[in-house]
Amino acid sequence: MNIQVMKSKLHKVAVTEANLQYVGSITIDEDLMDAVNLIENEKVQVVNVNNGERLETYVIKGEKGSGVIALNGPAARKVAVGDIVIIIAYATMDFEEAKVFKPWVVFPDINTNKIV
Repeated sequence: MNIQVMKSKLHKVAVTEANLQYVGSITIDEDLMDAVNLIENEKVQVVNVNNGERLETYVIKGEKGSGVIALNGPAARKVAVGDIVIIIAYATMDFEEAKVFKPWVVFPDINTNKIV
């Protein structure tokens, strides 16, 4: 049996941009992506702590060290700059493998979106 489990989580980062006229997706600082083992085009769930909105989109690599967290396209309507979001990616794996799997979880500084 296969199940979905949390693979990666950026816990509480601040939205730095909301770009409505962009094609779509979420742009994430490459340093943050590396820290939680996310890759470009990977599907993620974004949970807005400020308003309770939840959405799914895909990752675009942002400038390394920039702290960028930008919601693009229609997703930009679900956030405001400064909102705090949690970004989660999931993986499908065998039930027994999932029992011992350890996800990548990072708690960045919400003022800078830098790893502390």
